[in-house]
Amino acid sequence: MSTTEPLAAALADGPVVLDGGMSNQLAAAGHDLSDALWSARLLADGPEAITAAHLAYFEAGADVAITASYQATFEGFARRGIGRKRAAELLALSVECARTAAGRAEDARRPRWVAASVGPYGAMLADGSEYRGRYGLTVAELERFHRPRLEALTSAAPDVLALETIPDTDEAEALLRAVRGLGVPAWLSYSAAGGRTRAGQPLEDAFALAARADEVIAVGVNCCTPEDADHAVAVAARVTGKPVVVYPNSGEQWDARARAWTGEPTFSASRVTGWRDAGARLIGGCCRVGPQAIASVARTLRGS
Repeated sequence: MSTTEPLAAALADGPVVLDGGMSNQLAAAGHDLSDALWSARLLADGPEAITAAHLAYFEAGADVAITASYQATFEGFARRGIGRKRAAELLALSVECARTAAGRAEDARRPRWVAASVGPYGAMLADGSEYRGRYGLTVAELERFHRPRLEALTSAAPDVLALETIPDTDEAEALLRAVRGLGVPAWLSYSAAGGRTRAGQPLEDAFALAARADEVIAVGVNCCTPEDADHAVAVAARVTGKPVVVYPNSGEQWDARARAWTGEPTFSASRVTGWRDAGARLIGGCCRVGPQAIASVARTLRGS
């Protein structure tokens, strides 16, 4: 189910729990995500799997499901021979899958929201440039790329648009322009490292772009290490005065050559109280953070 209470209003009452990584949950269920469309492939080939992944997080205690549209674009679908009309339907389906999961979750009286994921331009390229930014495109060109996808997602009436894993300020500026007039609020979440965006700009400058954007209800970081999140939350709260959104990775490192995760996870429920106290109001996990970790986050934030 959806909720009649806007997400922005709920943030004033206390922290809201986001879900965890979609890809790791799908992989754990045995789905092959090696396609360039990544988890978005299942919108066309197995949407019930996506619904099941969302349901696992709702049952774990998440209040918000982030849709499987991160890597879903008209251009990416076209490479698979999927035309624009069907691509628009699949984008809308990503929202519907999350809504269906919310309706199936136990305790239907709990408010639950759907955040439509809008990944960066580099996610469509599927070459790792989403973690570098600086694609050689102008802000206007990036705006033209994002706007049709935003319109398709908005047609399915999500509660919020998740402008996530944004690597640089040019793309953030383009997205802030592209969401104007859509009638759906958004959060803006950068991918960061060492106090800077992935493209190297200071987070203070990056967050400041959204400070006066009425459409933006929260600003923060995702798909970074928990350690980088510790720093970013305080900066975002100070610079923007808005609620902060934070959902880092597990802390493990991806070895592209070996195509495997290495190291030990550093994401833990004990960190979330620090994020909350620093101004975070939307708190969850990204890659390699599964339902068990989100259940711990929910218990920690709810004091049970």
